[in-house]
Amino acid sequence: MINGSTELIAHIGFPTHTFKSPSIYNPYFERAGINAVLVPMACEAEPFGAMLRALFALRNLRGAVITMPHKISVLQQLDSVLPAARIAGACNAVRLTADGKLEGDMFDGIGFVRAVQRQGLRVPGARVLVVGAGGVGSAIAASLAAAGAVAISLFDTRSEAAEALAGRIRAHCPGVKVSTGSRDPADHDLVVNATPMGMSPGDAMPLEVDRIAPGTFVCDVVHSKELTAFLRAAQERGARVQGGADMLFEQIPAYLEFFGLPTTTPDALRALVA
Repeated sequence: MINGSTELIAHIGFPTHTFKSPSIYNPYFERAGINAVLVPMACEAEPFGAMLRALFALRNLRGAVITMPHKISVLQQLDSVLPAARIAGACNAVRLTADGKLEGDMFDGIGFVRAVQRQGLRVPGARVLVVGAGGVGSAIAASLAAAGAVAISLFDTRSEAAEALAGRIRAHCPGVKVSTGSRDPADHDLVVNATPMGMSPGDAMPLEVDRIAPGTFVCDVVHSKELTAFLRAAQERGARVQGGADMLFEQIPAYLEFFGLPTTTPDALRALVA
């Protein structure tokens, strides 16, 4: 029950109809007896900066979960950025420090790595293709590099975004071979669709599925109860597949810690929404 002592976490992005987090966080808060609520807030790009600063004037705001299209632009609004967000060049969690500063971190990457490792993928030594160098793709690529991937191929229709990400990875993980400009999935152990393609029926494929070799681990960041068309096509090629929901469950415990709330395990969260 929401009352005068309820603490808020803002979930800011646009559009909000794809948000899955409220249906995970809020049942957890209720079950754990935590007087908090995650609230979806639909905000487009232009008013985002002013909205974020205004929200943090609320004394009962614990923090904000940031999603597309704001994961990169939010960095301009922050007073300090923690290492994972700095390397990724993107942020998906903001909190107010004790001295009144806005501080950001990024959990998409660590959530993704934990999810694929849970499914048996060995990241050290892996050859990876990440299609999409936006906020989530940047975080995933950066975390895979930090976890020991030996080679990472980056592709984005905005070549400058892929090149900028490649530069940050090379600077922080010099042992990783980073290339840009190709989305050919052949000769990769892990292929990641980190674009919005798949959120809507009829979306185009993010890459040539018939170039995926059997046994390749193929992931999609789109949060959906059902496999996306891309993952179904990859599965038909004999690939192992994983959807975006697994990444979400793996990162929520880290979010809770960041916001100073009692945390839990991914398995406990999955049980709440099973």
